[in-house]
Amino acid sequence: MDLIKLVSLVFFLYAFIHIIAFVLIIKNTKSPRLPPGPPSYPFIGNILQLGPSKLHQSLTKLSKTYGPIMMVKIGTITTVVISSPKIAKEALHTNDQALSHRFVPQSVQALSHHKASLIFMPVSPKWKTLRKLCATKIFSSQTLNSTQPLRLQKLKELGFYLQENCRKGKAIDIGEAAFSTSLNSLSNTLFSIDLASFTSASSQKFRDVISSMLIDVSKPNIADYYPIFRRIDPEGLQRKMKKYYEKLLTLFESIFEERSTQKKDYGIEQTDVLDLLLDITRKEDPELTLHDVLHLFLDLFVAGTDTTSVTVEWAMAELLKNPEKLKKTRNELQRVINKDKFESKEFDINKLPYLQAVVKETLRMHPAAPILIHKSISDVDLCGFRVPKDAQVLVNVWCMGRDSSTWANPDLFQPERFLESGEVFRGEDFGFIPFGGGRRMCPGVSFAHRIVHTMLATFLYQFDWKIADEVNFEDMDMAEKFGITLHKVKPLMAIPIKE
Repeated sequence: MDLIKLVSLVFFLYAFIHIIAFVLIIKNTKSPRLPPGPPSYPFIGNILQLGPSKLHQSLTKLSKTYGPIMMVKIGTITTVVISSPKIAKEALHTNDQALSHRFVPQSVQALSHHKASLIFMPVSPKWKTLRKLCATKIFSSQTLNSTQPLRLQKLKELGFYLQENCRKGKAIDIGEAAFSTSLNSLSNTLFSIDLASFTSASSQKFRDVISSMLIDVSKPNIADYYPIFRRIDPEGLQRKMKKYYEKLLTLFESIFEERSTQKKDYGIEQTDVLDLLLDITRKEDPELTLHDVLHLFLDLFVAGTDTTSVTVEWAMAELLKNPEKLKKTRNELQRVINKDKFESKEFDINKLPYLQAVVKETLRMHPAAPILIHKSISDVDLCGFRVPKDAQVLVNVWCMGRDSSTWANPDLFQPERFLESGEVFRGEDFGFIPFGGGRRMCPGVSFAHRIVHTMLATFLYQFDWKIADEVNFEDMDMAEKFGITLHKVKPLMAIPIKE
């Protein structure tokens, strides 16, 4: 009897184990496993391994251990990190619908900006309307061509400013000069007016507001890591952001009202982007309200000015650190561009392949947005791994630009590597996506393409440069400061000189 019971028990256990194994196999077949990642601590996750000032670099270091797709915990937030072109393409192209939403930082939600923001709002009919407006009206070839004389005037003013400092032998802050030019180029493209000048405090004030916004939104925020704290805003970042938003929105609203008064009382017609948007908001059943347009301006100025100026600053820093590349760039400009035409029209960028290569190489090494931030709206299968619903998804663009399996000598500044490429940042090569890819790709690429090249040419066409404080180019400080945009830790101070 005991033997029969023992045999029965063994048979039962055998059957039970096989049933459990079968269930687990079926489950694993239906649901791919989560990506690998470093062990996390209770409550804090992997925060101690992710230095906020160099997040792009710490994630890159971890990816060398755990692979091109990995999972980390930032507080209670599940975060999937992508560090390879192949997986980035699958995420941003093949699965772009499921991963097209943004993870919205708590600070950005001030004044409910995320609900009207082209950058942060979910893909929706209104989002598509705003994207279409940017593509067909604001940054269309027709608009950029018609506003070309206004931007050319801003480049002339930059040239005068450089000449004056050259005469005095005075060092200038390259980033500040680039920011003022970028700000006025964008404000003239949209409003036909200047918002700053090199000699006034207004440009610095505007830059301080935008820089403060970007710094604060980049700060580690308890309310992001632990959503239970979002309502109380423990670090006060949302309250700060509200003040920044109010300053900029008040400025844009005053510009809007002034133009409305000019049209109504004086019949002044400027037929620029601002007039176009005024007409859209005044329709009987408008696609966009004044509120939508003001928040669109907020996005365009925050995203369009700082990213442009930091790209120019990094390009100048790399050229000053590599004198032979600087000489090669200047030789091409002086060979191709006629001085009279340079001062009277925007030159043909396509005739300057080396200048284009310099910009691309700068964006490879120092992408303005080093990490793209997305969010999954459903479970997604990426290369055999499961990205869970509501996970934060980070695409490490900086890491992909430094990947030795994609780029030879990735830490060296070698514009020559791009001379074979005719691409213009279309987001099709997922090893090089400085402006993002898929449906969330930056809508202002065409504007950025024009202004970065023409501004860099203005810095270089008439002037050679030397680093301030007699620092040797080999000893230049090229340290990076992580944020929504990638800044130099030490601003580039340089002196324009005549040969």
